[in-house]
Amino acid sequence: MKTCWPVMYSQPKVTHNVVVKIKWKSGEGYKWLWVPNQREGHSINEVINKIMKILLNSALIFSFCKSQVFFFPLETCAVNNGGCDRTCKDTSTGVHCSCPVGFTLQFDGKTCKDIDECQTNNGGCDHFCRNTVGSFDCSCKKGFKLLTDEKSCQDIDECSFERTCDHICINHPGTFECTCIKGYILYGLTHCGDINECSINNGGCQHTCINTLGDYECHCNAGYKLHWNKKDCVERFLPDVISPQISLRCTKTGGNDRCFLICPSDIHFISGLEDSYTIKCGSPSPFKKKNHNTNESAALDLSTIRTSLTFKLNEGKCNLRKSKMFRDALRHVIQEKHNSVTETFYYVKLTCVSGKRILGDLGRLKAAREMFISADFELETNQKEVTETCNLNCVRKRTEKRLRKAIRTLRKVINKEQFHIRLAGMDHDVARKSPRVLDAQELCSLGQRHVDNRCASCSVGTYYDGEQEGCILCPNGTYQDHEGQITCEPCPIAQNPGSQKPAGARTIYECGGQCSPGEYSSDGFKPCLLCPPGTYQPEPGRTSCFPCGGGLMTKHTSATVFQDCETKVQCSPGHFYNTTTHRCIRCPVGTYQPEFGQNYCVACPGNTTTDYDGSTNVTQCKDRQCGGELGEFTGYIESPNYPGNYPANTECTWMINPPPKRRILIVVPEIFLPIEDECGDYLVMRKSSSSNSVTTYETCQTYERPIAFTSRSKRLWIQFKSNEGNSAKGFQVPYVTYDEDYQELIEDIVRDGRLYASENHQEILKDKKLIKALFDVLAHPQNYFKYTAQESREMFPRSFIRLLRSKVSRFLRPYK
Repeated sequence: MKTCWPVMYSQPKVTHNVVVKIKWKSGEGYKWLWVPNQREGHSINEVINKIMKILLNSALIFSFCKSQVFFFPLETCAVNNGGCDRTCKDTSTGVHCSCPVGFTLQFDGKTCKDIDECQTNNGGCDHFCRNTVGSFDCSCKKGFKLLTDEKSCQDIDECSFERTCDHICINHPGTFECTCIKGYILYGLTHCGDINECSINNGGCQHTCINTLGDYECHCNAGYKLHWNKKDCVERFLPDVISPQISLRCTKTGGNDRCFLICPSDIHFISGLEDSYTIKCGSPSPFKKKNHNTNESAALDLSTIRTSLTFKLNEGKCNLRKSKMFRDALRHVIQEKHNSVTETFYYVKLTCVSGKRILGDLGRLKAAREMFISADFELETNQKEVTETCNLNCVRKRTEKRLRKAIRTLRKVINKEQFHIRLAGMDHDVARKSPRVLDAQELCSLGQRHVDNRCASCSVGTYYDGEQEGCILCPNGTYQDHEGQITCEPCPIAQNPGSQKPAGARTIYECGGQCSPGEYSSDGFKPCLLCPPGTYQPEPGRTSCFPCGGGLMTKHTSATVFQDCETKVQCSPGHFYNTTTHRCIRCPVGTYQPEFGQNYCVACPGNTTTDYDGSTNVTQCKDRQCGGELGEFTGYIESPNYPGNYPANTECTWMINPPPKRRILIVVPEIFLPIEDECGDYLVMRKSSSSNSVTTYETCQTYERPIAFTSRSKRLWIQFKSNEGNSAKGFQVPYVTYDEDYQELIEDIVRDGRLYASENHQEILKDKKLIKALFDVLAHPQNYFKYTAQESREMFPRSFIRLLRSKVSRFLRPYK
């Protein structure tokens, strides 16, 4: 066996305070072996012999010739931290280096390297993991929030926020969807505006179309009455007076009046927001133009009496609920021959609204303190009362006098909660002033049933039966085309009833027997004729077809849409065909047209309008309303049409004028303004409208990183201005006013960079529910006790609570 010695490096003369390390080569590469510290007085040969012994015992003799022996001075933590990156500890063999949590010690025994926790199981994060020096951060996808364990992600239920959707909100994982009730259309992503059906081919009405909120009505000229299809007009002959079906009866019992409005059929119920509702009983009288002076029109006008009134209650809540308490009383009233009021109507519209809207407040409505009940009555003078001594005008005055007495009685009983209504044989309270415990079914609105701890409206084709407390299919010969109703409408009677749908008809057209689109007949029922050339009809059950106009012909008989008319040119979306000039005209401002080849433009919903003419989609309809005096404690500043794109050439001005000794805190979660316009759109906040006044905030750019700041002035003038160029989502900026005694604390918090450094903290400033809770306490500190410690821990990350606690403690105990 060949004998050889290892190569010696830095060989000292003595071995006192020397550390020996052997570097040897193995199949896995070079490795280090430590030799225990030598005592003073050992010769170098003794050290080498010891090294040989270590190598022999370690079975390393075969690589001994390739070994290298190094002699190092003994290190100490007192000198250059022992060469350690982080923590150093003196031991008998020299220094020992260690690393803090989040780092690992490298092979040189000195260097600490950051551990990338995200490489192992994504750091335990549900969604995203971002490595940081010595630690890591978890974050969530858009539409999710990080829970207090700072790893788990939970879907944000946007539908639980106030003001998310105008009507119906549907939550989805990571997002949400807004929809509108029938008769409304979505605009600006979350808002619902009334559809002006009359702008769409006159609503299909043969004579006059009148738009109403959520619906529309066709009316006929004098001498005509509305057909059963509610769109065509047929000739009317005198005397053709609608027989009254609705009765108002009041009786005096024990010195107090009680009134009952009885609607046996032809009932339409509309459920609104915040327990508001509208009930329509019967049918309004035909529409009469003022410029008609025929004897027939004059007679109709004289015989019809209309009145509208509003009752205001300082305390109360709309509460149309089924009642079982006054059936005996109602039976007594109906049988009573000497009632204080007995009046009949052919049309009644009753509306109840609770609460009061506050501009700029974070909540939609105040707690319901005020209540308004509005009523529209229509009745006809009884022409049988006309005598030689009292003509029709005389009879009308008597009827009006009797009606005024009924209204006075009604006003008294409503204030005393003695007004009730019977709808299709089911008795209901109209409103309530004093709270009482309601059972599960009573918590639901009229036309709804209690299912799985929630209220569900009866679907179209069904009605709510109060006796069975459930939704029942409309019986044969009836239909219901609205949700949440308590009756079904009778189908029109055909001369030759052939194919009536057995039950559950959802529209009048499912009643069966009507003419199909592209057909017509004198009564709308079969047998039918085809629409002749040059006409079209898109709806079933009609008595006539619409002419193309301008001498245009159709491509075939039985045409169903205007596009079947052979126009001279094909109009693109954003235009309509003018049958007089035979040219395509751009849709004017405030209208749009998404289809090719139409002869009309659709009016924008509600109070919205378009920026320019030639619009092609309802998304281009924008609400321009903005500005005003804001609430004293909490509120928001919102760009018009938010969260949809704001309109062009708009200017909004708000004013926050807090009470004495209060200051203003603003949070800008995010703001979206186009940068292409070179500051054409901007938001500015300053003391007054003067450009020289103290400015608190000003921007013309998009910032998705939130920021909080206090106003530099006690009152704040805010202006948003956009030009005619590009548009964007804009902003929704909440604010709160707080006691000026907390000024130092609030300033300390909002100026601390740690408030924005973490993505988790940034998300807090974007979370509407958390901001509302923080502002609630800032505005009214006593509200702090509404939230338990457990609730606080569940709402905010630990790091955020630690940040606030340290600052609050220092503020309250500055010398400890």
